[in-house]
This record gives sequence, C-alpha cells and structure tokens, in this order.
Amino acid sequence: MKRIFRSTVAALGIVCLSGLLAGCKDFLEVEPTSIDTSEAVFSTVSGAYSAVIGAYAPMAGDAAYGNRISCYFPYDSEDFLNVPTGDDAGEGRRGIARYNSNVTNADVRNAWNALYKGIERANICIKYIPTMAQYNGGADQKVIQRLHGEALTLRAQYYFELIRNWGDVPSPYEPTVTGQDFNIERTDRNAILDKMIADLELASTLVPWRSEVAADERITKGAVKALRARLALYRAGYYTSSTTGAVERASDYKPFYDIVRKECADLMAKRGEHDLNASFEEPFRSIAEYRRDNKHEIMFEVAMGGTVNGSTTDSKLGYYNGPRITGASTNFGLSSGAIVLQPTYFYAFDSTDTRRDVTIAPYTITAVPQKVPTNMISAYDGKFRREWSSNSTIRSGSAQALGYNWPLIRFSDVLLMFAEAENEATGAPTAAARAALKEVRDRAYKAGTAPAVPTGYAEFQAAIMKERNLEFGGEGMRKYDLIRWNKLGSTFADIKTTLRGWIADQTGAGPYANIPWNIYYTTTPATGTPPLGQFVYARSLYRPFPATKPTGSTEVAWRRSVTEARIADIASGYQPARQLLPIPAEARTTNTKLTQNVSY
Repeated sequence: MKRIFRSTVAALGIVCLSGLLAGCKDFLEVEPTSIDTSEAVFSTVSGAYSAVIGAYAPMAGDAAYGNRISCYFPYDSEDFLNVPTGDDAGEGRRGIARYNSNVTNADVRNAWNALYKGIERANICIKYIPTMAQYNGGADQKVIQRLHGEALTLRAQYYFELIRNWGDVPSPYEPTVTGQDFNIERTDRNAILDKMIADLELASTLVPWRSEVAADERITKGAVKALRARLALYRAGYYTSSTTGAVERASDYKPFYDIVRKECADLMAKRGEHDLNASFEEPFRSIAEYRRDNKHEIMFEVAMGGTVNGSTTDSKLGYYNGPRITGASTNFGLSSGAIVLQPTYFYAFDSTDTRRDVTIAPYTITAVPQKVPTNMISAYDGKFRREWSSNSTIRSGSAQALGYNWPLIRFSDVLLMFAEAENEATGAPTAAARAALKEVRDRAYKAGTAPAVPTGYAEFQAAIMKERNLEFGGEGMRKYDLIRWNKLGSTFADIKTTLRGWIADQTGAGPYANIPWNIYYTTTPATGTPPLGQFVYARSLYRPFPATKPTGSTEVAWRRSVTEARIADIASGYQPARQLLPIPAEARTTNTKLTQNVSY
C-alpha cells in the first residue's frame, strides 16, 4: 500500500508553509494567518494538497492519537485500565485514568492544543480551497473538491474528540487573523455536533469512494459517511453537562437515529468498498504489517508519519500498550505494557469467541524469547503487538515509535451502529438490524456457537451493548459508549461488586467456581518466524483448575491476583461530572471567557 503520509509528512516537516500552518501552543495563541501567504499557497493544486496534509498531521504523535488520546483518555473503562502504578494522582496518565485529573495536567493540555492546531489548519483549508479557480471547473475540479471534503472531515473529527472529552468548547470556524479577539465563549456541544453533521453531509458529496482513487491513507467517502453516523449516534445519546455536571440528553435526540440508519445502510450496500474480513485478527495484523486489510474493514485511520521526529509524527502503539516485553532479544525490542486487563472483561467473552485471544494478551515475552503467562490483573490489551511487526528492524530495535496506525472506524462499527439505531428508531429490532448483529457475531464465534439474536427491544439493546464491548475492546471506544448510554458509573459499581465476590469465593464452591483461583502452564520450544517460545495451559480457563500443581507445570495466580487494593484503585475518583476532563489552565489564562468544567 502507498504510505502517503509516512513519506509526505516527513518530507514536508509537517507542512509548515511559510508560517501559514505554523503550530500553536494553544488555539488562543495561534500565529495570525498571512493573507498573502494563503493566496500563494492556494493558487496551485500542489499547494492546496500540502495544506490539507498539514491539517492531517496533528492527529499523529504523542499528544494525539499516537499515544495520549488513544491510550490515556479512554481508560479506566470496562475493558482495560491504565497502568495502576506511577504518576501523581492528578498528573499524567494515572490522574486521567482514575477520573482525578487536574487543570495543570500536561497530557490533557497537549492533547487539547493538538486538536485545536488541527482545527486551525482545517479552517484555513476550508476557507481558501473553495475560492480556487479549479474548484468550479477544469481538469482538477474533483481533486480540489476532494481536498475540501477532507478538510471538512478532519475538522469534524477534531471537534468530535474535543466534545467527547471536554463537552462544550470554543468553536472557531474561521482561521485566525491579525487583530482577532481571542476571548471566545464556549459553544454548546450539541450545536457543534449539528454543524459537523451538516458539514459531513457536504463532504460526502466531495470525496470519492475508496475504489475510485489510488490506495493510500487519505479520507474517502466511506470514512465520511461512517463518521457522520457516529456523530449522529453521539448526538442522540447522553452526555455530561459542562455547567452542572449532570448527565443529560437533548429532547430532540430521536431524529438523529435516522441519520445513523441512512448513512450505515448506504455503506452496507457498498460491500465492494468496505466489508468484514473473514478473520477478526486480520485488521490488526494488517496494521502491524503496514498494509491494508483484505476487505478494507478499517475505514478511517490515523496515519503515522514514521520514526523521524517520532514523538510528533508517529505513534507508540505496540510499545506503550500491547503485551509487555521484559528483555530485549535479537527478535524483539522492549515494550512497556501500560494498558492492563479489567479482570471481569476476560469472562465477558465466551470460550468460543475468537475475539478474546486477539483483544487480550495474557502473557509477557522474556529475553529468551519465551511467552510466559501473566496473572489476571497483569494481562494486556492485544490488538497492537510489537511481536507482530513485519519490519524486523523496528520489531527488534530500541525505537518506541513503531509506525502503527490508529484505527478510528471499522466496518463492524457500521453494522452495529445500524443495528442500534434501527432498534432505537423503530422500538424493536427489524430483520435488517438482527441480520447486522448476526453478521458481527458469526464472524466472531467458532462455527455454530454464536448466541441467538434477540427479538425484543430491551433484549436487543442489551445484546448490542455487550457486542460493542466484545468487538471494540482496546480501541478506545468503551468508555465513550458507556457515557452515551449513561452507564459508566453503574458499570464501575457492578465490576467492583463482582470482583469482591471473586475474592470472597476462595474455596471454589460458589458461583465463581469456573474462574480458576490459580492456573498452571508448561512451555513449548520456540517456533515460527521470528522464533518465539509458547506456553500451554494445563486446563481450560473456563473450568476449575486442579487444586494441586500438576507435575512439570508452573503456577500463576489467576483469580487469586485480584485484591481489594486493586479494586479500590479502579476509577477511584469517578463521579459523573468527571466524565469530562478539565479545561487546561493555560487556555483559561489566555481566554478570559473560557469557563471551567464543573468539579475542577
């Protein structure tokens, strides 16, 4: 596949064109746009193209989807937790994960700034591209209009990320200019979503289908329509008020399900563009092998620019998260394994669900190299694994930036969004909704073992909620799904109650007898390319393990590893108001009209 951003972003130095696209410390401290420079840049197709590539660039790097937004912001949740040790309670990743961040948290501030940098760059493109002579006719019309549609889509994604993490936010829709008043009040999040949904309707008429253009990582029509469905689904859901901290739902939510249904139905009718892979593992293998997945299931992704200036253009996926590699070898470099399993998540999966062993990696890799099972509370997320990299230099080297793209939307989400919206709009699951859910389940489970699809509204709604949990674990979605269903707090409470039940049932005679207290394993010699030793459990993890250690095996704590201290640490600062992050102190210092989210 043509890795267009890997080469282009590095070559252009993130496209700082004569100050036009200069970065900003804060969206209220943006260097004013030079009108003369803008006219020069947007006088040619190549100039406009470079400007749009510059609008893509802030999505990559540590501050955005390369690490903080992808690996810090979505946790703690029902699927995984951020590392349970390290960082002050209010600073860094621990403060974010425990819903106890503070207004000076640098990780929160840097992500905020990166998103507004992307908005500023997109605003420049949105303002000037339609004024180009080529926009209204000529051989380059479609090329130029596509760039406009891409810029609209990028801005919508940046605003969506701001809204789901901070709620009401300032919403500049024009680029900054000399003499502009930077004191901007916050805009209601629903008003921003309404504008972005309208913008995406326009964008969908401007960008081509995937099959109509050269293969690369740029936005095409499938991504636009899927993002529009996602924004409409969030517009229909619950959210936290920035001013009161209460969980609310707009009274006009119902019609937005119709937008979801329409956009998803359009996509489901174009299976030649995007479809489910036969294997659940394939999309994630494709990321580690730097190629497109077989069915183009990944519809919208954040392209990483390579290890040149890796902290600003690449991602730490596979290094920060994924199974921990404890000793570098000739085949594998180190990985930190900073995203760990929410213990109850393992048993959300049926034993016949093939997604479990892709999503969860209950092992570390030693310097031998040998896979060694972890205890339950130390298992890792598994969709981004350093060991899967097809680049032996990256895989075995010391680099923390592995070049792994971040998937924003997969086709399975289209199917599940459609099924959910059909059920909500009609009050019962239609045949089409049931077929969409069945399609996701049939891919996930071993042949003949998928659960039956419910026919009642409430049962189907519960099935969709569970299926999204199983399908998208470790992809940064579960926390936000639970928020839009108003179920995040109750889910944390249920998890803690269940885990305390696990601790109390130490004899194995109670309701958790089939969750082993300890597990036992043996190792097998290294095989494969690159060579890697494996392990074999002594018995299924869905039935009691023997009370005594089998000969030749090694014991590992499983349910026994769960402690009261670990339970108490999960989302320890949670309250509904803190489903939103704090507005960074620096932004409020610059903008006197920018109020703080309640509870901070």
